[in-house]
Amino acid sequence: MQRHVDLDRSVRRPAYANWLGNSNSITQQFMAIGGRKDVVSLAGGLPASEFYPKAAIEDASRKALQRWGSAALEYGPIEGFPALREHIAARISKAAGRSFTAANVLLTVGAMQGLDLIGKALLDKGDLIVAQHPTYVGALDAWRPRQPSYAPLDWSLAEPAFSKRLARAKFVYAVPNYSNPTGALVPTAARQALLERVMASGTWLVEDDPYLPLQYDGDAGPSILALHGAMAPNGPYGGPVIYLGTLSKSIVPGLRVGWTIAEPGMIQNLTLAKQSSDLSSSMLTQAVALELLEHDVEKDHVPGMVERYRERRDMLCKTASRHLSDWFEWEVPPGGMFVWMRAKDPRIDTNDLYAFALEEKVAFVPSSVFDNAGELRNAMRVNFTRTPPEIIEEGILRLAKATKRYLASLG
Repeated sequence: MQRHVDLDRSVRRPAYANWLGNSNSITQQFMAIGGRKDVVSLAGGLPASEFYPKAAIEDASRKALQRWGSAALEYGPIEGFPALREHIAARISKAAGRSFTAANVLLTVGAMQGLDLIGKALLDKGDLIVAQHPTYVGALDAWRPRQPSYAPLDWSLAEPAFSKRLARAKFVYAVPNYSNPTGALVPTAARQALLERVMASGTWLVEDDPYLPLQYDGDAGPSILALHGAMAPNGPYGGPVIYLGTLSKSIVPGLRVGWTIAEPGMIQNLTLAKQSSDLSSSMLTQAVALELLEHDVEKDHVPGMVERYRERRDMLCKTASRHLSDWFEWEVPPGGMFVWMRAKDPRIDTNDLYAFALEEKVAFVPSSVFDNAGELRNAMRVNFTRTPPEIIEEGILRLAKATKRYLASLG
């Protein structure tokens, strides 16, 4: 047996794809750390499992099987469970103020698959994406194999060359509601202005909207998709907005049910991309999701969850004000899952601070992973939804201790 192992080790095999060398392992790390009881993880972008509506899901699962029988257990259309596509179309029509049909809906394995499919359908090597900066690490990971280039989206739209950049871009990527990682809420006027510039340029606009249900202070305002609906309320939808939604934040991530809304031609091409990814997503979880939505589980579940998350956000910001404000600054996010802390001291490199934090058994996400070039190193994303208030307080105390030790090491 030993000789066989040694022979295997001596074999030279082809190298892995080049793009893997430019990837990061931070998502793997904080997902693994989240399962360690000795570490306070303020890193993941995860809902709190203790609030999952387990009884409602159990009831919906039973009803789905009774209603659909073996149809919920088969392979199904690549576009997704037909009845759920129709329900999502009606839901989006109500929210956006214009008529959408199932032809505008592709069901996906969470919104994350939607990002991956957009990359497959639109990007060739070197193509330009105009994206918020910093940018959601999952989006960067989804598009990394396509090897695109990036330019920052400045919501002021003041940069003189911005229109020319839009004309060259395959698409704009925006998370206007409680952005990951910054938690920022983009004003309606800025959304409208970006939409008009996108329409003038002839490019696409990807609106990623997973955090819409998590509103703590005030209303999020209309989506960019809804703003376009108000501009062109009649006829089949043929606009530039590709809208991504999910049940991962409002109900549970384990269903892995998301959706992409777009004009029918885009949906057809995304479906072609999807057939080589999974052939058919789970008809069972989509049938369960339909039961949950038809019985307004979100309406009953989300308000209580939001109240608890608000308490956790407030605890994080209150404790951080006492123990971290000498070194970091931040805004209290009006929604979402994250606080974006920016270093006041130019010596602070959060990649280096991360190692000290792990020694103190606390985790965050350093800002470099939200920059396609990895050069943004003066901030960190801190999550508050996953962790009870008293554990958040302990995590901030550990983070303060790590910061003191890190700065002392700099001399």
